[in-house]
Amino acid sequence: MAEHDPVRDAARYRVRRDSPTGQEPTEQGEDAAPPGRMENRHLWVDVLVDQAVARGEFDNLALAGKPIPGITAHDPDWWLKALIEREQISGVLPEAIQLRKDDAVLADRLDALRTEQQVRDAVEEFNARVVSARRQLLGGPPVVTPLRDVEREVHEWSARRLPPPGPPAPAAEPPRRRHGWRRRGRSG
Repeated sequence: MAEHDPVRDAARYRVRRDSPTGQEPTEQGEDAAPPGRMENRHLWVDVLVDQAVARGEFDNLALAGKPIPGITAHDPDWWLKALIEREQISGVLPEAIQLRKDDAVLADRLDALRTEQQVRDAVEEFNARVVSARRQLLGGPPVVTPLRDVEREVHEWSARRLPPPGPPAPAAEPPRRRHGWRRRGRSG
């Protein structure tokens, strides 16, 4: 006698309910003992995929018949690069590449700072990272990021903070004194 398994019974019920014929698809005869769950999980997956195809869930997909974007045959780390880009993970790149990215956004980072001393400290810290990366011989891409002139960066930072020079604003006219509502009288 077959062993009673509530999970399998519930799965069979869902298959019967969702199938167009109302019967459970089987590859074995009805007399055969029910196989174990783990041995035939591939059959269950096949049933689910077949049902989804019958319902039309795979029709009109955006990339149907096209290669998956971003995957190249010669790059075994395509998934890792896609993950880094999608999740915007930083700090795991080789130092030379991380310095290039930081160099590109340094002005925006400096604009967020409030004092000249903070700007000086940030530029000096960036320069120290460049020098440290140049000294390390760990391999990887070469460090081509230039050092930044601290005084020039402070000057450019302060110039970006000042409003642009333009024509002087017109002097505001003093407000006119308004009298209350006057009723015009009719001459008659």
